[in-house]
Amino acid sequence: MEESIKESDTSRHFLRQWIEEDHSAGRTGGKVVTRFTPEPNGYIHIGHAKAVCVDFGMARLFGGECHLRLDDTNPTKESDEYAENIKNDIRWLGFQWSGAGDGGESGFYNASNMFDTMYAIAEELIRRGQAYCCNLTQDEWKEYRGVPERPGRPSPSRDTSPERNLQIFHEMRDGKYADGEWCLRAKIDMASPNIHFRDPVIYRIRHVSHYHLGDKWCIYPMYDFAHPIEDALEGVTHSMCTLEFEVHRPLYDWVVDRMDEQGLLVVRNGVKIRPQQREFARLNITWTVMSKRLLLQLVTEGHVAGWDDPRMPTVCGMRRRGFPPAAIREFCDRVGVTKVESESDPALLEWCVREELNKTATRRMAVLDPVKLVIENFEGVRTVTKPNNPLDESAGAREIPFSRELWIDRADFQENPEKKFFRLGPDREVRLAGACIVKCIGYEKDADGKVSLIRCTWDEGSWGGNAPDGRKVKGTIHWVDAATAVKAEVRLYDRLFTVPDPLQDGSDGFLKYLNPDSLKTLTAYVEPALASAAPGESFQFERTGYFVADSKDSAPGVPVFNRTVTLKDSYRPS
Repeated sequence: MEESIKESDTSRHFLRQWIEEDHSAGRTGGKVVTRFTPEPNGYIHIGHAKAVCVDFGMARLFGGECHLRLDDTNPTKESDEYAENIKNDIRWLGFQWSGAGDGGESGFYNASNMFDTMYAIAEELIRRGQAYCCNLTQDEWKEYRGVPERPGRPSPSRDTSPERNLQIFHEMRDGKYADGEWCLRAKIDMASPNIHFRDPVIYRIRHVSHYHLGDKWCIYPMYDFAHPIEDALEGVTHSMCTLEFEVHRPLYDWVVDRMDEQGLLVVRNGVKIRPQQREFARLNITWTVMSKRLLLQLVTEGHVAGWDDPRMPTVCGMRRRGFPPAAIREFCDRVGVTKVESESDPALLEWCVREELNKTATRRMAVLDPVKLVIENFEGVRTVTKPNNPLDESAGAREIPFSRELWIDRADFQENPEKKFFRLGPDREVRLAGACIVKCIGYEKDADGKVSLIRCTWDEGSWGGNAPDGRKVKGTIHWVDAATAVKAEVRLYDRLFTVPDPLQDGSDGFLKYLNPDSLKTLTAYVEPALASAAPGESFQFERTGYFVADSKDSAPGVPVFNRTVTLKDSYRPS
């Protein structure tokens, strides 16, 4: 869908300016094409979400296309499970690759589907003397490659004839050699100060079955070789990567040049499309880890309950925790697009979540740490009418049963009230939200000295919440009716780690900073309407926080709620 470019759509960061200039100069052939290229070796996380917002957002802004390409060139850890979840997460974040909205897959690619073409391109490089087979070990190559300050030495195989190189390359493909015995190198510049430009490996031997292609191949292209080829074959105009790929850009351009020489660049509306790469800072966030390897370790060793554990920084984990996709997009927008590495506080993400849920979440009452309150002089059953969302009149209202026995939160009663404690205590009054004013006339304790019952009377002229004589009652507390309340499991989630930088001692020691209190499970009482909460439905538990019905374990009549975020926080975005 064509969209006009407005200043309010997004900030005019350097990537947007770059694309605007190319588009205006006619270098895109009339259509901006971007791509998002995750490897299906894990679930995508909040860092990938920023890349999704940039790649898909720029294509949307310019009325172009964004392709989803699964970079499955390394078969050892890839699977269809990861691939399908990547698709689901992108859709949930509010984006779709080109063709997906029409029920097709014209904008979806697997790198592995291009292996035949990549192999043919590599053969042509060999014929042209632009690539050669090398049998130096990794340690030997480090010595030959040298360091940036001084030129490297050419491999003994560098000047082997194209005919002999083709023979070896075909033998590599046919499985004659063991892993690491030979590789194919691009012949570029052994004196380049950029170490990545010194005859880099573009094919290596891996005797590993591919999750899609089985044992068809035992040689696989390197990402730095495959990526520019894929961009060129797809007609991608702008390839946006994170900063660690900046030093790889000369190799990207070298491969695109070779594609041009072989006549393989896409022509669109009479314009030869030459893909270009630019880099931006990745999203780093404190109080967690972002490495797929470490996230996988957390899962496989049982420190969390799967990739979608609500404590994980994965998109599916945030979805299960109740983070709205609009809040994640807003967070990524607030973090911005720059070339400066920095860390973001998850408190900003949680602030965005509160801002969104405050507008959209249905209000309900729930008592997480219940103690019984009995109104001695109350008879019968009444109903209290409360709005489902006071910020949205169209959300309507619901009726809540009210009788003489209620559950209130233990924190709303103190035997010896502290100064500025305006809730319930001996001989004190408090307002029960939406109902009436009650006064404590006594309480009971159990054998452990814990308050087990609070006795009150109610002011019979205060129904609706106001005192008939106009006296001021400062405290208002929430409640649920004991006779009709529904028992629910409530999971309170906190930071997964106890320090802002779990990797401060290196990746081998991060587990010692796991937070033993990152999950607490409570048995709560909730108002009857919550019995039918749909999995994934979000609520504001009044005076408590934002919660979501768990997408896996919650069921009608036996609800399970995950705390998304607390109701308030001292954080304020600048």
